[in-house]
Amino acid sequence: MTDIKNIQKYTRKDFVSDQEVKWCAGCGDYSILSAVQNALPELETEKEKFVFVSGIGCSSRFPYYVDTFGFHGIHGRAAAIASGVKSANPRLNVWIMSGDGDSMAIGGNHFIHVLRRNMNVNYVLFNNQIYGLTKGQYSPTTPLGQVTKTSPYGTIEHPFKPGELAMGAEGTFYARGTDNNPKQMKEIFIEANKHQGTSLVEILQNCVIFNNNTHHEITDKTTRDDNQIYLKAGEKMIFGKEKNKGLVLDGLKLKVVTIGEDGYTLDDILVHDPSMEDPTMAFLLARMSLPEYPVAVGVLRAVVAPVYDQLMESQIEEVKSISKIKNMTDLMNSGHTFVL
Repeated sequence: MTDIKNIQKYTRKDFVSDQEVKWCAGCGDYSILSAVQNALPELETEKEKFVFVSGIGCSSRFPYYVDTFGFHGIHGRAAAIASGVKSANPRLNVWIMSGDGDSMAIGGNHFIHVLRRNMNVNYVLFNNQIYGLTKGQYSPTTPLGQVTKTSPYGTIEHPFKPGELAMGAEGTFYARGTDNNPKQMKEIFIEANKHQGTSLVEILQNCVIFNNNTHHEITDKTTRDDNQIYLKAGEKMIFGKEKNKGLVLDGLKLKVVTIGEDGYTLDDILVHDPSMEDPTMAFLLARMSLPEYPVAVGVLRAVVAPVYDQLMESQIEEVKSISKIKNMTDLMNSGHTFVL
């Protein structure tokens, strides 16, 4: 176990690399990078234990831009590589940086299995609803009907919603943030790192060149108070510029109400509990979308469950304690051996 008292005190500068950051001017990735660099000094982890793993895409340049260990993998394989890194050395603090195309398409299988296994890694999903690096093709999260380079008459594919997919894989931690709120992102990254198991953080990120303003209604300062609800554990699910709107349960659905109207009072508003083992409420919150509902941000789900790499270590130690083979010499001399 790490002795927190002996950990060097770091600042943001300790995690800024000497590499030139090569994203388009105005890209939301800059804000995500800054939020991560601001969060890392507060995670009480030795710098040499951080590892950032990525696949392919604009987001996947991330390991070059943080002064830590890193691995730039191939398309869709970041989760698989990170799983190997964490399994080989469970004491490392592993972060996966990936885009919606990298994770939801070619990497979809690895994505659901890292969540299902509950590896103790942090997974940051940059969701700009487009393939940015390859110049504007529609991705698995592109809204139905959107015109892109590869859907000139509008995409006819039903999009994935990462939060719903995470619930289906029984992910133990899911949070959502926006790229234009660095304070919010920093808070979410810190909470994600505290969680034991796979922490999935979806960031609604803007691709200024190929899908500009894709999250505009959610993130714009003039509308976000009414179109976002920032969920915090133990607090009422309230939102709106006047803080007079809230969520109640109406049968099997969530319902938006105005406090003080139609008989609804503050007591009727739901209290957020991300630790509920049953994922039903988290699923309902994750699937909320405009215009009927505000979009939920913050930590939607954070439950305690067995962690893969911890179980693996325990199993190895248990088997070693009862095995006759203790080392390579024992192994080489076990079974049938040739003797001259």
